[in-house]
Amino acid sequence: MQLKPPNQIEHIGIAVKNLETSVKFYTEVLGLKCLGYEVVESEKVRVAFIEIGETRLELVEPISSDSPISQFIEKKGEGIHHIALRVENADEHLKNMKAHGVKLINDKPKQGAHGNLVAFLHPKSTNGILLEFCQPQRRE
Repeated sequence: MQLKPPNQIEHIGIAVKNLETSVKFYTEVLGLKCLGYEVVESEKVRVAFIEIGETRLELVEPISSDSPISQFIEKKGEGIHHIALRVENADEHLKNMKAHGVKLINDKPKQGAHGNLVAFLHPKSTNGILLEFCQPQRRE
């Protein structure tokens, strides 16, 4: 079985301190559409997805001081946190990355927003960019 490469950017994750203020900028100032809010307990964040063309922006606000996003904002400030690549089989992509010596943050996909399966690659193996494999369960 040949592994299909990622077929598009699923979303770009942006770490924010205040979700409501950030959503207002993207919707009221830029005129984009907010697709809704969701809490992702496993990451201790609240997210809002903003539609822009075929992709989305994921605004990510920490809901706990020990959230990875809280730590990111404390260290680097608000801004781009990750780029999510849409894949058909996140588990197979992780196996492929491991076989190529890529450092993984997640050895197995876990449930993310919208019921998607997600897994992250370590920035030390991806030129400083936190990449996420995102296997959509459904598209809103």
